[in-house]
Amino acid sequence: METIIVTDSCCDLPYSYIKENYIQMISMNIEMNEIEKKDDLAKTKEYEAFYESILNGLMPKTSQINTFEFKEIFEKYIKEGKSILYIGFSSALSGCVNSAYLAEKEVKGEYPDAQIVIVDSKCASMGQGLLIYYAVEAFKQGKSLEEVVSWIEQNKLKLNHWFTVTDLNYLFRGGRVSKTAATLGTLLQIKPILHVDDEGRLIPVEKVKGRKKSLKALVEKVKENIVEPENQIIFISHGGVLEEAHQIKKAILEECHVKDVWINYIGAAVGSHAGPGTIAIFFMGEKR
Repeated sequence: METIIVTDSCCDLPYSYIKENYIQMISMNIEMNEIEKKDDLAKTKEYEAFYESILNGLMPKTSQINTFEFKEIFEKYIKEGKSILYIGFSSALSGCVNSAYLAEKEVKGEYPDAQIVIVDSKCASMGQGLLIYYAVEAFKQGKSLEEVVSWIEQNKLKLNHWFTVTDLNYLFRGGRVSKTAATLGTLLQIKPILHVDDEGRLIPVEKVKGRKKSLKALVEKVKENIVEPENQIIFISHGGVLEEAHQIKKAILEECHVKDVWINYIGAAVGSHAGPGTIAIFFMGEKR
């Protein structure tokens, strides 16, 4: 039975990759200036325009994918005789996975033999995207749905997320830091280094002073935590700072000797909370 990988737009993968690998992507909902749009991985709105809007004062709001949207997609593929693997945005950051579970229950009420597997990735942005990449490669190698899901569950908490931001106020609005920390951090040019923990939450780990030091710290995190770098493709996502992302890519290729480094923008759903200037690195380690 053919398996369709379903995910949400928080994966921040390039739209071209989604299309080439027949992945079903469901868009998160974004509201900007009282106009609701879909986060479609820049298919209709360029990433640069999105971040420019934020820098000009527009503050986007996001809403999760509802149960009906999941049910509609699940039913479509079940009727075609396919199985479904949904790899979703961390349940600690969104209710998408819960909506997917509710949709699964409804679909199986009508189609008892439906094969639907829901994975809470505990990941964000291209961390979720990297997990999808590994699933795609496993299916290409002829692995079964059961084998792919088993690998994901055994390895998803080894997927490292390290990132930094330019403006702490975006994290304050998202409830990640206090107002005092955001104000003082901005005045003192403090740049936090954060990661995603085993529960899929964004956690501040350390603070450095200045942007250059924060970017250097991300490269150091790769050097300290990566395993078998020669076999790994590292993902980097960024909030409209492509030049800095390429600087980090160059440093990683020189110092860690990884197989390759992929770069893409942080999409509208995640970027609404992380803000312009965010840079994140994703790779496999012994643990998070």
